[in-house]
Amino acid sequence: MLLVASKVYDKNKPVLGVNTDPERSEGHLCLPVHYTHAFSEALQKLRKGEFRWQWRQRIRMYLEGTGINPTPVDLHELQLSLEQHSKAHRITTETQSSTTTHDSPERPHLLPVRGLNEIFIGESLSSRASYYEISIDDGPWEKQKSSGLSICTGTGSKAWSYNINKLVEQAVEDVLRIGKLKTGLDVPLNREFIESVTETYNESLIFDPEEDKLFFSIREPIVNRVFSNSRQRGFAKKVCVRSRCWDACMVVDGGTSFEFNDGAIATISLNEEDLLRTVILD
Repeated sequence: MLLVASKVYDKNKPVLGVNTDPERSEGHLCLPVHYTHAFSEALQKLRKGEFRWQWRQRIRMYLEGTGINPTPVDLHELQLSLEQHSKAHRITTETQSSTTTHDSPERPHLLPVRGLNEIFIGESLSSRASYYEISIDDGPWEKQKSSGLSICTGTGSKAWSYNINKLVEQAVEDVLRIGKLKTGLDVPLNREFIESVTETYNESLIFDPEEDKLFFSIREPIVNRVFSNSRQRGFAKKVCVRSRCWDACMVVDGGTSFEFNDGAIATISLNEEDLLRTVILD
């Protein structure tokens, strides 16, 4: 479903997903599992109009700055090692340099894919901290170091972003216990209350796929004299990121990778023209 969605640019073209492997895939973006083995029933409902449309927001990305390469590396059919991944980006850069003339570095490039779930920005080597500057909704730039940055839609809020930010009951119980000691308040620490608080917090991380907003998450931020982190997560309409990385990439829906090294600037936002038309069957 993600692969197909990345190839569709016309917001009026409907996209319908069928879970072909329900034993190993949850298939959140597909029709309910029932229709995997009863697809004719789904077709009948579609013919009768017994469904509703859902217009899912998608992320568009502009890339500008020095040394940029807007040519994507397709990861869907590949299992690349770190060295192979870096080599693939070098090859596309060399090919583009030898066959085309680069536009002015000040001219933004609209990248040829749209993100349905999320985009991730960070160093290719996961053990290396990612260094970048970030601006939220045209606010001030902030120098940050972290394990990378995720920006998702409402569709993606149930996926990687959710797992980055969710709390487990053990952590909630520890915080409640400390709060009880610090305040002297009679805070219940029974299992039912802890489960309720945990569930309420985690549900606050999820929002509707049609909502016109993004959710950004800073993974494991480093805060010291040089680097700050005023907001570790939050909603936004627009996010700008300036890379200060050595060997980084911007990956769209885990399937398309763009080189994103020192000097590159990404502008991430939503646009009504990028909506994905999908079907909901009860």
